[in-house]
Amino acid sequence: MGTVAPANPAERTEQQERTRLTEPKELRVRMRMGEKGRFVIPAAMREALGMNVGDVISLRVVDGEVRVSTMRSRILRAQERVRHLVPPGTLVSDELSAERREAAKHE
Repeated sequence: MGTVAPANPAERTEQQERTRLTEPKELRVRMRMGEKGRFVIPAAMREALGMNVGDVISLRVVDGEVRVSTMRSRILRAQERVRHLVPPGTLVSDELSAERREAAKHE
């Protein structure tokens, strides 16, 4: 079972966000496309995806389907893909800062 997410999406932990993104939800709707190709993403779907007014979303065509995702979910997926490359307890930001300081010495 998943955890209950806080009302404010900014208060969600990374684990809660991952759980929310991976929990299977059967949300389906059939609608007609409006003028200029517009359609409304129903509130239940926006909530399931963690979408809020003003958020940046990503649209892409995959296997003949339009896929909609939030930038937050895309970032979390990218982090998951590279997590195995970073040793536990390592802060990548600290390593990048140290490398930049070293490179600046040689400029």
